[in-house]
Amino acid sequence: MTIPELPLLSLSDDELDLLTALRSDLLNQRFKLELLDAYFNGEQLIRDLGISIPPQLKGLHTVIGWPRIGVESLERRLDLEAVRWADGADATDLEEIAESNDLYDEASLAHLDALTYGREYVSVGSGEGGDPPLITFESPLDMTLFWDARLRLATAALRESVEDGERIATLYLPDQTVYAAETRDGWEVYDRDIHNLGMVPVLRMANRQRTADRVGKSEITPEVMSITDAACRRLMGIEVGAEFFQAPQRYILGVSEGAFQDAEGNARTAWETYIGRVLALERDENGDVPTVGQFAAHDPSGQTKIIDLYARIMASQLSVAPHVLGYNSDNPASADAIRYADNAQVKKAERCIRRFSATHRDALRLALWFRDGEPPDKARRIETVWRNPATPTIAAQTDAAVKLVQAGILPADGDVVLEMAGLTEDQRRRVAAERRRSAGAAAGGQLMERLAALSESDTLPPTAEVTGGDDGLGRQ
Repeated sequence: MTIPELPLLSLSDDELDLLTALRSDLLNQRFKLELLDAYFNGEQLIRDLGISIPPQLKGLHTVIGWPRIGVESLERRLDLEAVRWADGADATDLEEIAESNDLYDEASLAHLDALTYGREYVSVGSGEGGDPPLITFESPLDMTLFWDARLRLATAALRESVEDGERIATLYLPDQTVYAAETRDGWEVYDRDIHNLGMVPVLRMANRQRTADRVGKSEITPEVMSITDAACRRLMGIEVGAEFFQAPQRYILGVSEGAFQDAEGNARTAWETYIGRVLALERDENGDVPTVGQFAAHDPSGQTKIIDLYARIMASQLSVAPHVLGYNSDNPASADAIRYADNAQVKKAERCIRRFSATHRDALRLALWFRDGEPPDKARRIETVWRNPATPTIAAQTDAAVKLVQAGILPADGDVVLEMAGLTEDQRRRVAAERRRSAGAAAGGQLMERLAALSESDTLPPTAEVTGGDDGLGRQ
């Protein structure tokens, strides 16, 4: 008699095959992701040509943080401020989920990872003890998924981590989420979340997708890595030049051997000779003074010009102004020139906002599904509110809003005007509350005035009216 295998305590054969395939994909991608992470953190190994660097300086490491500057410059333009229903309905349910998951702060971390690695993952799960659903952002170093390009949905996903020395695997399936720990005998399941959604509750936040590559690409492209290596080699050349040629080299003609010996006839060290007797030499047997000369000192300006060239090339690759990377020309750029240089990055940020908004909206809809037990109405659309990536001046935003109000296109007391003026979501709520208080105070004042007027009319004495005939003298 065979004892049936308990599905709660072990993985089925299909689940085990799926977990193995996902782990293989995760390990295959890890080297590329760690290389991108090294360039972001300035920890990459410079590919030295092995010509100009002596063996004694092989351990010298130079760092130039252009990849990090370019990625963070773009990420700072991606500020998620609020989520709401597009029809203007009360969004307390959405705000509750967002606040409980610290969504706005966590979103900035997700955006940074998506720009660095080319992708980020979002998983949604049930809350514990009646808490709101969980929305967590996962690094591609720890998570991967299988993707259905036709349905634009994940078919399976895996998250792997190490907790207290134990390897934990979370397998996401369309009907359940399986939690397993690795043991000597294989994988042991310790929990299953049966959600029966019919879809994998994992989303991918991809950057720079293409139809043939839905995984996404990093902002740290091969061109960026190549220019970074070249600039680091130039910096290393400056360091080597400083080590060998910072002190001017001198030559001496017609000097006796005793100039390089101490009083006992022992040879002096090179440094002692350089700072000592070289400056005070005796005449030779013919009475001639030795000729002392100096070679030209090392000039690093040629290297710095090459680094400036690399900075301009890198600025075009990262879509940032050259001054962001430290390049300054003799003629400072005007304000219009700086704004023009930022146009490419602003447009890139707008495209990122469009792509990332879809992921945030889908994550919130999944969270509502977990909370209510049924999918939300597709007719109700969720809207994400972002800060303007162009960072215009307050004066320019206010002027545009005022002109739209004066033209009658927008109402003066509407929320859209406040948003166009550059106010944040919290500031707009405070303005709305202040407007309600002001309207209530005005209505209360009008009511008190009417009550006072009615009270005065009730306390006035009635007007006396006397009627009678004329007595002939013109008196009544």
